[in-house]
Amino acid sequence: MEKILVVVDMQNDFIDGTLGTQEAVSIVPNVIDKIKAYQKENNPIYFTKDTHTQDYLQTQEGKNLPVAHCIKGTKGWELQLQIGALAEKIQKGASHPIIFEKGIFGGEELVKTLREVINKPSQTEIELVGLCTDICVLSNAILLKTYIPEAVIQVDAACCAGVTPKTHNNALEAMKMCQIQIKNESEEVF
Repeated sequence: MEKILVVVDMQNDFIDGTLGTQEAVSIVPNVIDKIKAYQKENNPIYFTKDTHTQDYLQTQEGKNLPVAHCIKGTKGWELQLQIGALAEKIQKGASHPIIFEKGIFGGEELVKTLREVINKPSQTEIELVGLCTDICVLSNAILLKTYIPEAVIQVDAACCAGVTPKTHNNALEAMKMCQIQIKNESEEVF
């Protein structure tokens, strides 16, 4: 079984910046350990970055979430320091992009790339970790399940945090209903 890891939006603004939470801070070590475990097994790893411009507050998302965040080029837009260093190292050894900037919740280019690189979807597991469970992890998991339906899509609950613990749990339940497997549920560090 081919295994692929997708690390969703582990950026400073979602961890300890403008939209950060203690729950997000608490999953960082788990996410780093997960990335290193995939590296050790030479399994592919991809990263997404929520990416906005200075006019964010005038966008549809900005009108609904009027908190400027992940503005390209700012510290808040950058991946968490250790995760960013791992991503850069992985990118140097990759033959195609593994870090995807996305302007909205789900990553269209990520899905297109995975559809191109996966040879046998029925023999592939795609695991997602990151932030926020109830927005971008959920959106990307649903996109992957929609466009690569024969792959096993998994989310590691112990490597995710939502806007609140309640919305994190709600998102896990919603994903289960869409045939997305939830790993390590009830083992969250918050």
